[in-house]
Amino acid sequence: MRFLDAPQPSPDSPGGATSIANGRQKFVDVGCALCHTPSFKTGNSAVAALNNKPVNLFSDLLVHDMGDGLADGVSQGEAGPREFRTAPLWGLGQRIFFLHDGRTANLERAIREHASNGSEANGVIANFNNLGEGRKQDILNFLRSL
Repeated sequence: MRFLDAPQPSPDSPGGATSIANGRQKFVDVGCALCHTPSFKTGNSAVAALNNKPVNLFSDLLVHDMGDGLADGVSQGEAGPREFRTAPLWGLGQRIFFLHDGRTANLERAIREHASNGSEANGVIANFNNLGEGRKQDILNFLRSL
């Protein structure tokens, strides 16, 4: 599996290239990229195809407290029932259901559900909520392009 190519984002669908580019910038501006880090570089590898290559997974791969709203009552390793590893967003445009438990097919609802009592994402979601509808749609188009 290590040699499978990463999902390739669409440059212009949905919403067009300008909306996607605007959404990518707003994704960073509101703070989503603090946890959903756009890109990392692989480490040294004896396999040239894997050696120091960019990986655009949109995750920091860290565990974060997501608060009561997303808590599922399950502890895994040292992660408590409100803690989750940041899900990679690459390939998001191909998904039907969102969040760790697939509770919604609505991408905007998935974003909003990151905000709850004790969530590390509360400030970021407040920033998202304060955007105009057009800017929110740009972010949704960007995410669906992944």
